[in-house]
Amino acid sequence: MTNQTQDSLAWVQERGAGALAEKMGIEFLEFTARRAVARMPVEGNTQPAMLMHGGAYVVLGESLGSMAANLHAGQGKLAVGIEINATHTGSATSGHVTGVCTAIHLGRTLTTHEIVVTDDRGRRCSTIRITNLIKDLPGAS
Repeated sequence: MTNQTQDSLAWVQERGAGALAEKMGIEFLEFTARRAVARMPVEGNTQPAMLMHGGAYVVLGESLGSMAANLHAGQGKLAVGIEINATHTGSATSGHVTGVCTAIHLGRTLTTHEIVVTDDRGRRCSTIRITNLIKDLPGAS
């Protein structure tokens, strides 16, 4: 693990990923603005048919993409999601899913990340794309 990844993981742990990410059991494993990896348990995040809920995939994707965008934005800035889409192509039923977030564009005012979510067998379950707008943090000068 590089020093940049260790520093960025410390940033996530210090800042926190938010109450929803905590409730869903999201655990960050690797973290930079260009590439971030997190996993989440299937148990507790299923729909009535005991398949991973599609919205849970999106929460994992948005957590990764938004946090990576905020790291890129830097101090005094805030990245907020303005568009997200997901294509679900598989259904996890046990274990964990892992999201790998890769930057497509890291600009001054916009970021775009793609998140590929796979199950424990390495099968792709969902592909998510998120675009964030970078703006001044309210109250920052």
